[in-house]
Amino acid sequence: MFSQFQVIWSLMRGFRLRYACALGCLVFVTVLNYGVPLVGSAAIDYAVAHKSLDAATPGLIAGLLRLLGGADFLRAHLWLAPLAMVLLAAAAGLFSYLKGWQASLASDGIARRLKDDLYDHLNHLPARYHDKADTGDLVQRCTSDVETVRQFLAAQVMEIGNALLLAATALPLLLSLSVPMTLVSFALVGPLTIYAYIYFRQVQHVFKEVAEAEGALTAVIQENLTGIRVVRAFARQEFERDKFAAPNGRYRDRSLHLMRLMAWYWSISDVVALGQLGITLIVGAQWITEGKLTVGMLFAFLSYLGIMLWPVRQMGRILTDLGKTSVALTRIREILSVQRESVPPQDLSQPSGRVEGLTGRLAVRDLHFHHAGPESAEASRGALNGLSFDVQPGETLAILGPSGAGKSTLMHLLLRLYDYTSGSIQFDGRELSALPRAWVRAQIGVVMQEPFLFSKTLRDNLRLGRGDAPDHEIEAAARAAVIHDTILGFAEGYATLIGERGITLSGGQRQRVAIARAVLKRPPLLILDDAMSAIDAETESVILRALQERRGHATTLVIAHRLSTLAHADRVIVLDHGRIIQTGTHAELSSQEGLYRRLWQIQTSVESDFKNELKPA
Repeated sequence: MFSQFQVIWSLMRGFRLRYACALGCLVFVTVLNYGVPLVGSAAIDYAVAHKSLDAATPGLIAGLLRLLGGADFLRAHLWLAPLAMVLLAAAAGLFSYLKGWQASLASDGIARRLKDDLYDHLNHLPARYHDKADTGDLVQRCTSDVETVRQFLAAQVMEIGNALLLAATALPLLLSLSVPMTLVSFALVGPLTIYAYIYFRQVQHVFKEVAEAEGALTAVIQENLTGIRVVRAFARQEFERDKFAAPNGRYRDRSLHLMRLMAWYWSISDVVALGQLGITLIVGAQWITEGKLTVGMLFAFLSYLGIMLWPVRQMGRILTDLGKTSVALTRIREILSVQRESVPPQDLSQPSGRVEGLTGRLAVRDLHFHHAGPESAEASRGALNGLSFDVQPGETLAILGPSGAGKSTLMHLLLRLYDYTSGSIQFDGRELSALPRAWVRAQIGVVMQEPFLFSKTLRDNLRLGRGDAPDHEIEAAARAAVIHDTILGFAEGYATLIGERGITLSGGQRQRVAIARAVLKRPPLLILDDAMSAIDAETESVILRALQERRGHATTLVIAHRLSTLAHADRVIVLDHGRIIQTGTHAELSSQEGLYRRLWQIQTSVESDFKNELKPA
């Protein structure tokens, strides 16, 4: 438990002064709340019951009576007592508000910083982490878990301070009034505190189960909503509903189990608290009849007991929320403890921004990579196995191969989404693994197999790589990608807001926007990873002609399955099982025996048959 308080203390960094102010307000609240029963007790015993001041009168009572003008004056102006009690309560309410305000400002600031840190950290984690992570669970940790921490910092931290303050001040105060009555009033407070701690130990693991069940439930919802069109296309609504029922049922069962435990705690603590009040009232009444206690003193003890029992009962909730917060912090720290993408030591000779003289020369030597990791038994079946080739500045290199040959893996290595196992990739003579990832990615424009567009305007999506690009360059890039006229056909033009993942656009439109986005970046290296699979042949030829006109401005790697996309490249390499099995121009490879020629014959034959089918009889 102490370690959790250390973590919470570290979270308060930068906001501890606000918590100190809140704690100061809490001290005033406690003092003022203690004053209300004292005023009532003094008025009852010395103004109403006409009790005389003597040596046995508690010092606090005597001092309060002097502050109120004496017993005789208070007896003549009895309205002063309720007025003083109302003013004390009002002042306590004001400081209570200030306490809550300061604590809320601090907790909201901490939650905002924690969300910012999580969001930034997730954006810098290795691709391998995101390959295995559950998106729904990550969303749960960044939202619900952070909110759990915020609520604890806003409310329960002050409740802990209140409980400690009461424990430090109430006992001496009550002992100064009456030692025997204090012992009676505290008879069941100790057992209640022990029960609260035992409850906390029992319920802590249940919170972890509830949080994990909620994370699994969120993951199912997120996956279903992302693929809602696939679900409907295959009429799988009933199946998805049944699939959702299982994690939903687990979450319900865990939550009900937690609710039952909490219900037992509050029920038993209510019985103990009411029992303590009953014992105090019965014993106090008996001692009043025996002359050992006054009515005003009993009123004070009952009032103080009412003030104290609530925080003591709250210890169960505090410990419960501490357990819940402990689980949330553990889940959050699991993300923050993952090491970020490695950053090479800062070298003044390394580029820190765009370098005008960059030529785009690429050299790959004996490149090996396997997704399973070098220590895995699957290491012998690497995605790339001894790949070597060169690309000259401004050259267009086409890459062909069957699925799983390593084409997209090569692109991921060039972007430093993964680091190669062995071998070398040199970008303008510089070893890629020694270059800053951010700088490398700034030099590369890429269109992926599944282009991702954000739920923003088309102009904002196009400016993703160059936020300062002027409108005329945006339009030029859109023309090169044959999407300019399509955009102008929309009601809002370039200001058109597209849906999540660009869902309001067709597949071909999304690919053309992604191509325009990459072209607008004006990178030294342009990678097109099957970027025209959803584009018709006529539009594809126009885009390829536009890219050919830019030949020499950027080194271009074209990855595709359609050979018509590759035919105009300066050079073609054919991959199979992570190795180069053929290399040459389109004319050379189409005249040689091998995979390229077989694919060329198959595709041209299919296209010829398709055209013949379309001819009128």
